[in-house]
Amino acid sequence: MYNYDDAIKILTSSGKFRIELGLDRISKILDILKNPQDKLKCIHVAGTNGKGSTCAIIASILKESGRNVGLYTSPHIFSYTERIKINDKEISKNEFAKYVIEITNLAEKNSIYLTEFEILTAVMFKYFYDKGVDVAVLETGLGGRFDATNVIKSNLCSIITHIDYDHTERLGATLEEIAFEKAGIIKEGCPVITSEGYEIIQDIADEKNSMLIFTAPFADITNLSLKGIIQGENLALALSCIQYLFKDITDSTIKKGLESVNHPCRFQIIKDKNIVVDASHNPNGIQALRESLDYYYPGKSLRFVFGCLRNKDYSKMVKILFRKGDEIYFYHFNNPNSCTYEELEKICNYPSEPFVSLNKFNLKDDKITVICGSFYMLNEIIKPEWLK
Repeated sequence: MYNYDDAIKILTSSGKFRIELGLDRISKILDILKNPQDKLKCIHVAGTNGKGSTCAIIASILKESGRNVGLYTSPHIFSYTERIKINDKEISKNEFAKYVIEITNLAEKNSIYLTEFEILTAVMFKYFYDKGVDVAVLETGLGGRFDATNVIKSNLCSIITHIDYDHTERLGATLEEIAFEKAGIIKEGCPVITSEGYEIIQDIADEKNSMLIFTAPFADITNLSLKGIIQGENLALALSCIQYLFKDITDSTIKKGLESVNHPCRFQIIKDKNIVVDASHNPNGIQALRESLDYYYPGKSLRFVFGCLRNKDYSKMVKILFRKGDEIYFYHFNNPNSCTYEELEKICNYPSEPFVSLNKFNLKDDKITVICGSFYMLNEIIKPEWLK
């Protein structure tokens, strides 16, 4: 029996828990594993915001159509196993540990120094191949061109979701530079779907002889289980993908798939507690959150619990999110890069307090409590059963 805790210790060790973009290491380990990624049919999604939701929508529709569907997303909230699913069922902790330990042992034997994300990506490709998935829906981790998922040589299609400023220290300081990195997932002779009108995307599609499919950035989200007005753009991309690639899937199957999409903490409403949870971790995501709150809860009093990493543009996020009369709590969560209360309070124009616990609030009052910001703080505040 392989031990899940041992696998987590490997992934979070100082040598593995790092970001180091590039395809050399992941290519080497997958070559030793006989390149399972080359035997999979993949839909590959990159973008600043919305890529995880787009992946989840596509996977749900494909599952409803009877296909065996692998879904790879990141980051996780409670468990690493959330990142690797087949037909919306997480890889078991025992299997996860088995793949992690066997692959890292193999890498170390061959002097391949994998990062955490590269290990997870290798695990995903091997697991999906071993389980015989019909379609693998892949979300890039960071960027696109040098992201570990981009080791695939071809795909059913690439999708580029909304592009905005994030990870500028790695992806570039302008939107064109960031778009160039995202467009790195476009493959020779494979179509690309987007609602983004960047010239660089068109240029790379032309260079790769890739059909460029533009879709209007909105769709009717009435039947979609995911909430938030930004989902109209994600849904439009997902539907364009389904309608182009899978012409056998009926409208009724699509409707059923939309009604059962599972992608937690993206404007997720927990009705019995008057809570909205949203992992809005950059200014564009925060803007979408505020617009959705205005749409769903006009005139309602709002209570915010917000936490953020220092490498994000938290000053801009705070300015976008809060308004006069909002009840504001800042959370210094358990991450070495987490903003302190003092750092956030200093740049906020309105009164605030340090967040201690949800138990301090009367969740039965007339206020909506909005828990938002970094993915990495959510598991310290909410409970898994709330998201069911």
